[in-house]
Parts: sequence; structure tokens; C-alpha cells
Amino acid sequence: MHLPSSWFPPATHGILFRDAIRTWTYIGLNSFGGPAGQIALMHRVLVEEKRWVGEQRFLHALNYCMLLPGPEAQQLAVYLGWLLHGYAGGLAAGLLFVIPGFLAMLGLSMLYAAYGSVGPVAAAFFGLKAAVLSVVVEAVLRIGKRALKNDAMRVVAALSFLGIFVFSLPFPLIIAGAALLGLAAARWLPAAASLPTAGTPGGTVDALLEGDAPAHTRPSIPRALRVAAVGLGLWLLPVVLLVVWSNGQSVYSHIAIFFSKTAVVTFGGAYAVLAYIAQAAVEQYGWMKPGEMLDGLSLAETTPGPLIMVVEFVAFLAAYRNPGSLSPLVAGCLGATLSTWVTFAPCFLWIFVGAPWVEWLRGNHAWSAALSTITAAVVGVVLNLSLWFTLHVLFAEVGSWTGPGGVALPVP
Repeated sequence: MHLPSSWFPPATHGILFRDAIRTWTYIGLNSFGGPAGQIALMHRVLVEEKRWVGEQRFLHALNYCMLLPGPEAQQLAVYLGWLLHGYAGGLAAGLLFVIPGFLAMLGLSMLYAAYGSVGPVAAAFFGLKAAVLSVVVEAVLRIGKRALKNDAMRVVAALSFLGIFVFSLPFPLIIAGAALLGLAAARWLPAAASLPTAGTPGGTVDALLEGDAPAHTRPSIPRALRVAAVGLGLWLLPVVLLVVWSNGQSVYSHIAIFFSKTAVVTFGGAYAVLAYIAQAAVEQYGWMKPGEMLDGLSLAETTPGPLIMVVEFVAFLAAYRNPGSLSPLVAGCLGATLSTWVTFAPCFLWIFVGAPWVEWLRGNHAWSAALSTITAAVVGVVLNLSLWFTLHVLFAEVGSWTGPGGVALPVP
């Protein structure tokens, strides 16, 4: 399919594409610490240091990404890359965010499959976890300070944190509740529903978009349909071909179908779907032993990139142990690549189709109020992610309280 040149517009804001490539490479190589650390890294580099994107536009993009299935930090990178340099920028940002973690996880999966342990490597990465911990904690404080501009927003953030940390409420329920609360406040308490913008830093892209917005940021139904057709084809065509080729019986078709399904149900990031993946991989497919899922998660936590990269570890072991006519190593690499493809291809689709409409809705008061309230709820969610990461860094074993709710407690 021919792609119009307008899909890859020239940068009129003075930010060179090669400079963006270097920046996204830096972010991809340093994206440790789970979603909280990764979001904080992008905020520091793009908002504070380079001033490419303004504070409010960064939070606006983050709010949209938190509503989507899949890894929110990687989708945020795609969104911001798309803002800067169109679809080419989004592809570059999203791929460079994933590739370092993919390569690291692939190498560690090979070691694990061959030797059953990656103790020395994990020990080396453990030092990074301790350093990243300070970044994650500081990130929560910085984002919270800038996002929670009044008491109403602080209350929403506190309720969000209690809901997910203490009572284990589903992430989509928390976000939907925050959106409804924001819409209600826009009607009856407008002062509490808005986030003041005075004093927040603007960005290079903001100045451009507030004027005559570039074509790729203006919503267009025909273009959205073309993007959706290309994105769905790239995502699902390999799945269909594998199912037809093997009549749905090969380990590769199982990997493609299973991880395509998980890609559309992972609301709230990797944490929300890990139990489902672990149960299916162990009990339904027999790809791995119960304790191996924890090993894969520990590797995903200590390598750059989204935590959902644990799917690569699972798929590698699945194909490695069921290689068919291929060598186990080649089969494992194919399984890992396939799982990564069907996990992240939808992320580009959600952003490229939806982002122009999200940008268009920035001027809508009710929508802005809903997203402002979601911002506050997201701070509570990020605090929960940070606390989860902190507990697992500082303690070798983390249990849970047996009373009401599901409070995580460290085992001294």
C-alpha cells in the first residue's frame, strides 16, 4: 500500500530527526525502573532538559496512553515521537524504546534456557535496580508536585492509590471512575476540575501546535481508516499465516494467538496481566514451570524496556522446548520475536489512529476536565507501581496481608 508523503512531514519546528533519533536511543538504553522510571526519564529529557514538549501536553499524552491496553511508557514514546516528526518519528521512538530491552531479554533467555540460571548476570543487574530506585521515588514526587495543583486532585490521587494498592481494584475501573468524576466536576465544580497551566514550562512543539497545526496532528477519518488498515494488516497477517500454515497446532500459532489476545487486555500495564500469562503458560500450555515465571519477571525488571517484555522470555522457552524441525535455539529466537511483534504492533496502531483525535480534543472543556482528573488518578497508580518496585528491590520476598484487600507486605 502506497503511503502518502504527508504521513512523514518535514519538521518545521527546528528539531532535527537525527537529534530525535539520538534522544530516543538514549531513552531506550536507559529505560529501567518500570513504567514510573521510564515516564520520569522521558519527562526529564523531553520536558525539562530539551524543552521539546510542554508540561501539559506531556500529561495530556500520558493520560491517553494510560487509557490504552499495553505498556503505557512505550506508547507515550510513540505519541511524543509522532508529535515531533509524524509517523516516522513515532515508529522510531517506539522501536528504539523496545529494541534494547528485546536484545537484552533475548540474550538472557538464551543463557537461562542453556544453563537454567542467570545468577551472575542477574547479580550484575541488581546494582542497577538499587540505583533506579532513587530515580523512581524522585519521579513520583516530581510528577505529583506538578500534576496535583489543588486539594481535589490530591484527594483523587490518594483514593486512586488506596483503591489499587489496598483493595486491588481493577485499573480500568479506577480510570473510568476518575473520568466520570472529572466530567461531573466540569459541570458542577469547574474550579476543581481544571489543572492550572500558569508557570508550567511550554515546549517547542507546543508553540507550533497552538498555531497552524501540522497535517498529521489534524484528525481525518479517511487517513484514520488507512492507518487502521495498514496497522491491522501488519499486526494480524503473521498470525493468520501461522494459523493457516500449521492448522493452529504449532507452538508458533499458539504464541501468536495467545499474545495477540493479551495485547488487547493489558489495561494498567504488565502487572495487571502477569498472573493471567503465568497461569496460561504453566497450566494451559505447559510451556514452563511455576517458578520460572518469577525468574522471567526478575529479568524483565532489571533490563531496559517495558516489563511486558517478560512475554519474550515466556515465548522463548515455549518454542525452545517445542522446536519441531528447527534447532531449539532458532525456534526460541523465532518465538521470542513473534511474541514481541504481536505485543507491540497494536501499540503503534492505537497511537497512530487515536492521537490526532486526542490532540483535537485538547480544547474541549469537559474532555480536558476528565483527563485532568485522570492525571490525578494516574499519580496514585504510579505511586503504587513505585511502591511495588521498591518492595521488590529492598526485600527478597514479598507477601500479602490476609485481611480485607490485598496489601503487599515484605517478609523481613
